[in-house]
Amino acid sequence: MQREQSAERRWSGCPPEVGVAGLDSSIAVAAGVPPIHFGVHELRTGSADGARADFEKMLAQLASATTPNVRMIAANPGDWGIDAFAGDLGGAITVWQSKYFMPITTANQSQQIRESLANGLKAAAANDHTIAIWILCIPSSMDGPTANWWDRWKQKQEREHNIVIELWDETALVKKLQSPEGDQVRRAYYEPFTPAPAAPAQELRLVLDVQDDKAAALDSALFVRQMTEAGHVELDSAKQQFFNADLVAREIAHKAVPAEVAALRSADATLHGVWEMQFNECSAEDAIKALHGRVWREVRSEHDKLPKTLRLELVHSWGLVHRLVDNRRAGWVKHWRQIASSHPDG
Repeated sequence: MQREQSAERRWSGCPPEVGVAGLDSSIAVAAGVPPIHFGVHELRTGSADGARADFEKMLAQLASATTPNVRMIAANPGDWGIDAFAGDLGGAITVWQSKYFMPITTANQSQQIRESLANGLKAAAANDHTIAIWILCIPSSMDGPTANWWDRWKQKQEREHNIVIELWDETALVKKLQSPEGDQVRRAYYEPFTPAPAAPAQELRLVLDVQDDKAAALDSALFVRQMTEAGHVELDSAKQQFFNADLVAREIAHKAVPAEVAALRSADATLHGVWEMQFNECSAEDAIKALHGRVWREVRSEHDKLPKTLRLELVHSWGLVHRLVDNRRAGWVKHWRQIASSHPDG
């Protein structure tokens, strides 16, 4: 007997210590799409009036998902007994009439249903259109007496007015919302909103100090000569910026990951453009001495827009500008090209 019970538990998918009837509520059970509960309209809008309007908009979109040219009628002051319709108001139309009856539909609401159809037929006669199909839409189910009344009343109205009457109640609406045609409406109104997970923050690169021997070796670099020609005296931070940017560039070249290579090329192009614009403006204004400071302020502004895959600190971005200078693509004085052409390689 115990062996049979264990087998039954394994078949049911429950752990041996928890039976089907006593399934632990903390266990997540996949059940297809999220369930639809029409009370969400009131939760979302915070009031019964808001829920009615929200439910009405949902119905118009659901009707539009399966029927072409569905429109709504704005109340001004009345709505002709129409919440949504399809067709030509100069001819025969299909009407969707929503009633936000929750949590069930009872005989107390039958008079509202009668009045809704009567008002729609009266407005149709007064405005030269006819109602061919009238669809009552409710987010709940009718109780027994109301369902019995509905079936008899529906048949009578169809005979008297030569009209087709349909009911989109809780069951019918869920079926339509879970159909391929209604899925977009279902997701918009009833699927819990889950924001996209934030991309994991990439750790920025370390900024390294320059050892004394390497700093001394940089004294003969072209970017240092260009800064000296421009009148700069203190160059320790410039050497650190160049050193760190050059490490990044060499690492990317060595790894040869296409995305990183392209990102570095993009960053170089952006920073070269920043330098060029400021150089041209400073030259025109005869303010070349302000060039370095202006470029540095612009690089600070552009830094956050550079490709994130490079994981650059601001020091690296400034250092990339020094690499442009060292590669004979920029300079800090008007005659920078002459200095670059005469500077020995190395």
